[in-house]
Amino acid sequence: MHELSIAHSLVELALPVVERAGSPRVREVRIAVGVLGGVSVDSLLFCYDIAVRDTLLEGSRLVVREVPLIVHCATCARDVELPGPTQFRCTVCGTPSGDIRKGRELHIEAIEVDSLEDETATDGRADSLASGETAL
Repeated sequence: MHELSIAHSLVELALPVVERAGSPRVREVRIAVGVLGGVSVDSLLFCYDIAVRDTLLEGSRLVVREVPLIVHCATCARDVELPGPTQFRCTVCGTPSGDIRKGRELHIEAIEVDSLEDETATDGRADSLASGETAL
């Protein structure tokens, strides 16, 4: 089950960010997972709860945004979303395309933490997350 190693990687990436923020509590970790990533979201959610035990992330929620499969069609000169990974053909003109633009992602998008001052939720995007993304 590679979802457990992914969950551990998420914790390893998020912990230094949370520690630098000095937050008393992490509310949620938001990630993007592409349909071609080969990740079972249900398994990842289960494994995340195991991986965060006895860490600063314990009690946080993992929020997964599934990224659809998007290819570029040279004939139409545009990016098109495919209904699934079984046929790599433009949904407009039917031309085969292997030019994948989205769908392989697996990265942290944001970490939401409680603030130290007023205990209300604030966006804790960390400086170490390049453009809000850290690939696993």
